[in-house]
Amino acid sequence: MSAEKKPYLTGHYTPVADEITATELTVEGTLPPELTGRLLRNGHNPKPGVTPTHWFKGSGMVHGIRLREGRAEWYRNRWVHTPALDGAPYMTEKGPDLTASTAGTHIIEHAGRLLALCEANLPFELTPELETVGVHDFRGKLRTAMTAHPKEDPVTGELHFFGSSPFPPFLTYYVADAKGEIVHSAEILGATASLKHDFAITRHHVVFAEGNVTFDPSEQSGIPYGWSDQQLSRIGVMPRGADGDRHIRWFSIEPGNMLHVSNAYEDGQGRIVLEGPTVDREGFHLSWNWWIGAPGRGTEPVARSYTRRWVVDMAAGTVDEQIIDDLAVEFPTLNEDYLGAENRYQYAISFPDEKGFGGYGVVKYDRTTGARRIHQVGDARMPSEAVFVPAAGATNEDDGYLLAVISDIKQDASQLLVLDASGLGRIATVHLPQRVSSGLHGSWIPDSTLDGSEG
Repeated sequence: MSAEKKPYLTGHYTPVADEITATELTVEGTLPPELTGRLLRNGHNPKPGVTPTHWFKGSGMVHGIRLREGRAEWYRNRWVHTPALDGAPYMTEKGPDLTASTAGTHIIEHAGRLLALCEANLPFELTPELETVGVHDFRGKLRTAMTAHPKEDPVTGELHFFGSSPFPPFLTYYVADAKGEIVHSAEILGATASLKHDFAITRHHVVFAEGNVTFDPSEQSGIPYGWSDQQLSRIGVMPRGADGDRHIRWFSIEPGNMLHVSNAYEDGQGRIVLEGPTVDREGFHLSWNWWIGAPGRGTEPVARSYTRRWVVDMAAGTVDEQIIDDLAVEFPTLNEDYLGAENRYQYAISFPDEKGFGGYGVVKYDRTTGARRIHQVGDARMPSEAVFVPAAGATNEDDGYLLAVISDIKQDASQLLVLDASGLGRIATVHLPQRVSSGLHGSWIPDSTLDGSEG
């Protein structure tokens, strides 16, 4: 398939060709003054003339929007300057080069550092102005790749994360303290080569998910994974603590694959509740065909992605699971003050289903009432992951804002959409100086967490 027809290089996903900086952006509506910080969003954006063999192999570009006291001060976008950006291979004669990263999946802040992440590699640190500082290996204590979906405990400030590999050790678990120092690591026995993109923590447990997507050396796209009916789908539940890895338990579940966790918690009966959008075999192949640019049905990579809930009864040794919504969604988010605890509200992005029905929107779920509300963003307009920012003095879980970057194909433009997280009404729109290609994950970084935040 020619570069012009690769779905991840066209339409909403057309890469941005230039790094720019623009100041004093136009705002419609009124930005809440408490939104003082940076919305940073990462995504795969290969250089002009480069056609990666898989969407995930495109080099990472971070887009930043700086808000301060009711103004939109600047927008800037920068490639993450890793060896891979200049063509360095991941595989070498000595094995994988963990610094040869796309660094294009996510960007987080922990202990005052901005880290651009890709699950096959080491993190890369950026400045608050999005310039690349270099690889960050936690002072030599991180010797594996790092997941792009670490979890910061809202109570302790610890950062929980893992490194996965298609070769033993398949899974290594880490904890970094609130100061950014790794204080615990352990190889998790019993894990397999199944793809582990995300995971969860509760107040007392770590929860891993292994689906039917596993290491496949015959895959030619450069990402050596594929669906296997022989690979068991499982949930692993491990107590938090220094010797938790000795007590992990694995529970079989129905076939499927979950990329992103909505949340997990212990309910009033001590059971583990885990939720997240999941695909079946056909849904995975639809997504994979899109990711590699192969012929196949469907125009969206998440056309059969439906939210599933698992309830793990540790005492009985059983798992109850069900699909809890029939809307095709991905990129789940929540008020992260509730990460690892029982939450009432969750957010996600809706997509057209495999038959083209439905559309792009920002979705809010009320897990108590079962209600679902959708903010339709408009024709040919695709929102990025909706990042929740708590309101000052919030008393309710959904007191806050949702920030999403919109790709508008018809106007060849993008905006930052600010929604009221309670009712999904529009509060403000920030017009950006160029269209931002649809991407993956991002974070809201308040000024209080970064040194030199005046820039």
